[in-house]
Amino acid sequence: MDIEATVLTAMSELDLGDAFTFDEVVDAVQRYTDRPLRIVELTELNESGGVCAVLLVGEAEDVVVHARSESLLHRQQFVLHELAHVILDHGDDPHVASQDVLLPDIPPMTRRRILARQDLESDDEVAAEVLADHLAAGIRRSASYESKFMEIFG
Repeated sequence: MDIEATVLTAMSELDLGDAFTFDEVVDAVQRYTDRPLRIVELTELNESGGVCAVLLVGEAEDVVVHARSESLLHRQQFVLHELAHVILDHGDDPHVASQDVLLPDIPPMTRRRILARQDLESDDEVAAEVLADHLAAGIRRSASYESKFMEIFG
């Protein structure tokens, strides 16, 4: 996989330009999936537990649950990484069983992504982090930083 080419193609398809807000990224993902997206901090999660954020695909909406961090930029990166997985269409693995007796209420895509977090060097994880970095750079370039980012993370 040519990760840089994949990421540049994804950035181009988002059509956000060179500078954009966190809100605009969230809106672009909602347009892409045609589903509402909610971002929630779960104080019970912490960075030392190994799971910084996870995307939960529900019937009516998608939810990104993220850990608390003292760094606003770090929390933003948690969320951008999860959004990058959505943008890059990661998660639809035909090898994942549709039912799991141990975790029956967790969708297969979410189960696979939680359990795959130990393989941080996989092409999917690297591509998601690279795309998240590109998105973070565009947000930093944005003159208008007052957005849902501050409302969520502020």
